[in-house]
Amino acid sequence: MDISAQQVKALREKTGAGLMDCKRALVQAEGDVEKARSLLREKGLATARGKSGRETSEGAVFSYIHGNGRIGVLVELACETDFVARSEEFVKLGKELAMQVAATGPEAVTPKDLPADTIEQERNIYLGQFADKPQQIRDKIIEGKLEKFYEEVCLLQQPYIRDEDRKVQDIVDEAIAILGENIKVQRFVRLELGR
Repeated sequence: MDISAQQVKALREKTGAGLMDCKRALVQAEGDVEKARSLLREKGLATARGKSGRETSEGAVFSYIHGNGRIGVLVELACETDFVARSEEFVKLGKELAMQVAATGPEAVTPKDLPADTIEQERNIYLGQFADKPQQIRDKIIEGKLEKFYEEVCLLQQPYIRDEDRKVQDIVDEAIAILGENIKVQRFVRLELGR
């Protein structure tokens, strides 16, 4: 199948992936742009998983001020090299993450960053709500409720504010695939006037 340069360019603009990756994905998807986009995302996730163990000793701190100075956010984003830390894609990701924190007010980066007593308290609330259910059903309900809780309070598990169908972790993984380095959200601080 012949793939035009315009198709490759359009897919590259949507995904940020390399030209040859876009062309291969379009050929594999037989010209279907959405299918090619999905293939690139899958490839990016696989790439991101492979890099997750690598050390991140460089990076930057990004800020965002919202509502005429009523909300302020700092996000520490780490990567492997200072070259990537200065790249346009990395800076864009840092700003997007700071905006996400300002908009949604998460409590932690991941569930493992939440205090154990917070998780236990949530679990006990759900145990009380579903005490009349059989054990197997109750356990599944509680796990589902905890996952929903994590989506609300953990930054990387939240729906992305610009595309509710994607998680914040997805945009981090896409940046990892594009930049070719491990990227980690180390921590964040959100300040709101009067709170």
